[in-house]
Amino acid sequence: MPLATLAARNNAEWCDIFCRSHGVTGTFHSDAWASAIRTPALYPDAVVLDRSLSGERILSYVDSSTGCSIKDSFAVMDLSPAGFRVLFEAEWVLRAPQPTPKGLQKELRWEFVRDTKTLRRWEAEWARDSAPTGLFLPALLRHPDVAILAGYAGHQLIAGAILNRSTSAVGLSNVFSSADDLTEVYEGCVSAVTNYFPGLPIVGYEAGKALVAARAQGFRPIGRLVVWLKE
Repeated sequence: MPLATLAARNNAEWCDIFCRSHGVTGTFHSDAWASAIRTPALYPDAVVLDRSLSGERILSYVDSSTGCSIKDSFAVMDLSPAGFRVLFEAEWVLRAPQPTPKGLQKELRWEFVRDTKTLRRWEAEWARDSAPTGLFLPALLRHPDVAILAGYAGHQLIAGAILNRSTSAVGLSNVFSSADDLTEVYEGCVSAVTNYFPGLPIVGYEAGKALVAARAQGFRPIGRLVVWLKE
């Protein structure tokens, strides 16, 4: 499987898990994952899984009215004639299974989120007044393929991420830190995957400073993606 397709498939599986926790059931087609009804905030209505998929076909899978979002996993579509605009662009990244780089002075203590109270604290730090809350529901804590990581400085929760395991990879998403430097956060996430899901590559997508931090921990870009939004 091409590496960008591997990353896109893992991300589609995470979107499916997340949406089902809200009672929204998506469908895996041969060329895309899609939901016929609107997905929760910040999550796409469809994730492209085949670079030959046409814009017309992907729009037939979803409610393409205002608010629809499409993740073009290969950055090959032009959905502007259908009234969409580019919401953001990013790079798929992959880190092959290998030891964690050494040399950082570790200041964070990492634990899995296991209860609803901690999940609420985690989400509040993740949102930081710039995103809606109430998105990450307790059902995620019970899913066997999901692990929510929290990073503590002393007793203060200041960082976190979500891991989702699929057959061929572990997805890394929703990485955040109240500190400016994400390097140690990525190191902690890599260590968690190495310890609990050994032998699997880590995939995800990043841009800007987060991409720089990811590359410092051994991630490499494997393809570009574009998210489109209908306004």
